[in-house]
Amino acid sequence: QVQLVESGGGMVQAGGSLRLSCAHSGRPFTRYAMGWFRQAPGKQRETVAAIDWSGQSTFYAPFVKGRFTISRDNAKNTASLQMNSLNAEDTAVYYCAASSKRVVPAGEREYDYWGQGTQVIVSS
Repeated sequence: QVQLVESGGGMVQAGGSLRLSCAHSGRPFTRYAMGWFRQAPGKQRETVAAIDWSGQSTFYAPFVKGRFTISRDNAKNTASLQMNSLNAEDTAVYYCAASSKRVVPAGEREYDYWGQGTQVIVSS
């Protein structure tokens, strides 16, 4: 079993930055690709970014490219999402997830474990 715990959410003004972290425990971290998702009120959950087990391959949703950076530290069993130039549309609950596929997953259904989420609020 894998446990994922997100941290780093909060409230920030438009144009500001936040760094989300996801602590992974339970099974070897390098067995999993990692992803970040978000769900805004009244909207479906959507993929934000993903990274393969090695950190060599990444994916970004078009709406975050150039603003967000996904990374992982396999020595610390942690995945991160650096978010810059935040705007009100980025307000959502952000979730990290782990996929046993190891390569960048094709979609949400390929993720096996999910964290509880962390709230991000961007005020305009």
